[in-house]
Amino acid sequence: MGFQSLGFRKYKAHILMTLAQMGYTILYFITEAAFNRGLNPYIYITYRHILAAVVVGPFAYFLERKIRPKMTWALFLEISVLSLLGVSLTLNMYFTSLKYTSPTFVSSMVNTVASMTFVIAILLRLEYLDAKSARGIAKILGTIVSLAGVTIMTLYKGPAVKNLWHGIGHIGGGTIHEDWLKGALLTIASCISWSIWYIMQAVTLKRYPAQLSLTAWMSLIGGAQSAIFTACIERKPEVWIIGFDVKLWSIIYTGLVCSGLIIYIQLWCTEEKGPVFVTMFNPLCTIMVAVLAYFVFGERLYIGSIIGGVIVIIGLYLVLWGKDKDQVQEQRTEKPSDISNENCEKTEGTCNCSCGDEDHSNGLHKV
Repeated sequence: MGFQSLGFRKYKAHILMTLAQMGYTILYFITEAAFNRGLNPYIYITYRHILAAVVVGPFAYFLERKIRPKMTWALFLEISVLSLLGVSLTLNMYFTSLKYTSPTFVSSMVNTVASMTFVIAILLRLEYLDAKSARGIAKILGTIVSLAGVTIMTLYKGPAVKNLWHGIGHIGGGTIHEDWLKGALLTIASCISWSIWYIMQAVTLKRYPAQLSLTAWMSLIGGAQSAIFTACIERKPEVWIIGFDVKLWSIIYTGLVCSGLIIYIQLWCTEEKGPVFVTMFNPLCTIMVAVLAYFVFGERLYIGSIIGGVIVIIGLYLVLWGKDKDQVQEQRTEKPSDISNENCEKTEGTCNCSCGDEDHSNGLHKV
């Protein structure tokens, strides 16, 4: 039982991030279905985050009263920028691009966030990298391999895998992706701002280590920013009206699960493991989207997606292996000092523990 508990704690972040990617996988299909039925992307972003703020806010207020730092104007401004990068600006570009492209393309492109985040984190010294060690080489190689896999999935289709059966469902709507280039540029721009958002999360969490409260603040401020933006470009009042159909369910699902629960999970994992660890799980979503699109919705699956997916998994494993070895090395480095502090209290070179030795000026017991 103890070993099982220890193993769960060790891989808790891995399990949570895998579940988060499953949640994002469903998001792509339910969102495209809603867009196909006329849901405005800007309205969707606004309602989604306002709903998340309303639901998460009370939990954050009561559960984090003792650990939540006092809100200052400087901190509020920092969270506002964080909300702009992670909510209003990024997601409006991201989901607008989904109208012009496809779920598979968008989920493939978002994997570049991991590589960009890795490079930025190293430059800002938020990520430790020993390029001469095996673990450092694994992280570099894994990032390059993952990026190569994403590139293959994006640029190379290859022959289609024959569908042995019809899909058991369909997205519906038959949206014509009228401007693929415009959609691709919007996706790339959103990935760049997303990378900066992940890095800024790690910085903000050091000053405001209350994940639920930060989730609520980002949803509230981001929803308000998106509402102002939407009001400026959408002058028709009827676009704000949402019927009782897939459009409403997409807002409820993404608001509660994606903007609420998953963002909280990502913040927790960012604080525990760092921003690079979180972004390296994005490729799993691409693979799950491709598999779900093939088996459930009957969409075509291409050889390029299969080859790229396998390469992405290999790269992901290399990075996670390097991160795990980094953590082991950190524990080994901290262990001697922890033991000496626990077993020996030093006062001017005298040991006050029960070992019977008087002179331990160096903090170590005689054996």
